[in-house]
Amino acid sequence: MTKEQRLIKRHRAEKRFKFYGLFSIFLALLFVLILVNNIFSKGSSAFMKTVIKTEIFYDQELMEVENGASREDILDADFFDVTIESLLKVYPTNGLEEEKQLINLFSTDAEIEIKLNFLENNNIAGQKIILEITASDDIDQLHKGNYPRDLPEERRRISDFQLKIFDKLVEEGKIEKNFNNYYFNKGDSRDPELAGIGGALVGSFYSILICLLLSFPIAVLASIYLEEFAPKNKITDFIEININNLAAVPSIVYGLLALQILLSTLHMPRSTPLVAGITLALMTLPRIIIPCRASLKAVPPSIREGALAVGASKFQSVFHHVVPLALPGTLSGTIIGLAQALGETAPLILIGMVAFVVDIPTSPVDPSASLPVQVYLWSESAERGFVEKTSATIMILLSFLIVMNFLAVYLRQKFEKRWN
Repeated sequence: MTKEQRLIKRHRAEKRFKFYGLFSIFLALLFVLILVNNIFSKGSSAFMKTVIKTEIFYDQELMEVENGASREDILDADFFDVTIESLLKVYPTNGLEEEKQLINLFSTDAEIEIKLNFLENNNIAGQKIILEITASDDIDQLHKGNYPRDLPEERRRISDFQLKIFDKLVEEGKIEKNFNNYYFNKGDSRDPELAGIGGALVGSFYSILICLLLSFPIAVLASIYLEEFAPKNKITDFIEININNLAAVPSIVYGLLALQILLSTLHMPRSTPLVAGITLALMTLPRIIIPCRASLKAVPPSIREGALAVGASKFQSVFHHVVPLALPGTLSGTIIGLAQALGETAPLILIGMVAFVVDIPTSPVDPSASLPVQVYLWSESAERGFVEKTSATIMILLSFLIVMNFLAVYLRQKFEKRWN
């Protein structure tokens, strides 16, 4: 083979390698776009809910509550009869079965919505008010086009009578989509139209906050000691090796550790952000120590030598000169570690955060869920409404992760110094 032939062969190999690299990047981006499109197409509708405009007559005899009644009296009052009578007057039915089907058009919280409206305007007793009442999950999915109405009636959860009323509501303009405030300010529910991520959001916030407060100072101080003050011997080498090993340990191992020590031994409250935060802090520690040590090591020795030359002590040279210069890399590593902790599910399942929790936690010791665990719970539910709720929660979680990663990159590029 001549020199020219070898040169041509090498150029062809380089072109093939370049093509393979570009094709791999294109293929990866294509799969990401398909995944994102699938999630957004299914989850975007979860931010809207279907409401039915209904005339409600606040009959004083049925409510047994007068205008100007106290908050306690209104909350204790029974609005069930008011709800049923108002619905039956607006939508006439024949027989008990049709009455039940009519009621099933509306959310199970219809009575609560009617009561809350009277609570806000407690001078409307004896009046007729047009209210926008949340529709049931089946009607919501039907209105959004996610429910097949061409199936035989025996294979549908929506009867022909309900379809007839639905079509009439659409013709009269009494059914429409509104912003789904329930999705953000309510906790979990067995009814998809009432389920929200409020509890999971607050639980994730408390968990990440506790994780940050525990892991960041411990990891930074440990990094400073190992990099600047610790003697170089077999003990420190053993510690460094184990820190690197711990960063590669599967997260479920930390869940087992928390289950045994925090729950079984210390008897800490199960399914709480406090235990979740401690568990995630243990998992995040080595993932912060490694980039923090790398940032400290990247600071030139001349900075330390210059500080010592003008009379600074070892402590002053480290904390007044080296640590501030290493802070951008430390912060970016911390944010990326917290982003990884935010998306963890396995350790939280082991400590009991997979429990069904309706209330929104008010403190770190109240039972709660988290965003990734909420995705796991809803993905196992059979109702159609939970499909869009699952995708929407994944969208929220991905948004947080993307923002945190962009913030880490921004901080690093903005404040990091380039050493020549």
